[in-house]
Amino acid sequence: MAYLLDADVFIRAKNLHYGFDFCPAFWEWLIVQNAAKRVYSVEKVGNEVEAVEDDLSEWAKVRGKDFFLPPDDSLLPSLAAVSNWASTGGRYDAGAISNFLQVADYYLVAAAHASKHTVVTHEVPSASQRRIKIPDACIGLKVKCMTPFEMLRHERARFILGPQP
Repeated sequence: MAYLLDADVFIRAKNLHYGFDFCPAFWEWLIVQNAAKRVYSVEKVGNEVEAVEDDLSEWAKVRGKDFFLPPDDSLLPSLAAVSNWASTGGRYDAGAISNFLQVADYYLVAAAHASKHTVVTHEVPSASQRRIKIPDACIGLKVKCMTPFEMLRHERARFILGPQP
């Protein structure tokens, strides 16, 4: 199983749970898992993360297109499927649909749909008609979705303290 990470995974990790200064093992784990072809994100997420000039944007720039996958022609049918789901479900108002189709979430769900990867996000499903949440799109399109903590447990990630320098 491979995973596609949402921008909020990176942002919350940096700001809350896995700051670069006190938990570098999380970031190293992501790099190792990417090299093993198990953890990725999409270019649009990379653009969001790189937009703020900080440690995270620098980290993301170094990862490049091997981590933040650019769209290709194989994505087109899934982009159409996600767009169709959002537009024809009758559940969301026009503003929610328009916004969703312009942000990275749309590409993230489409990439997971196309590649049969699992989306990883902190978002939770919502009954709101004013915003399309990633888990709702995943449910509607039968794309697997989980939290970062579920991914880490599933992959048996371990961040163990070693000898102090």
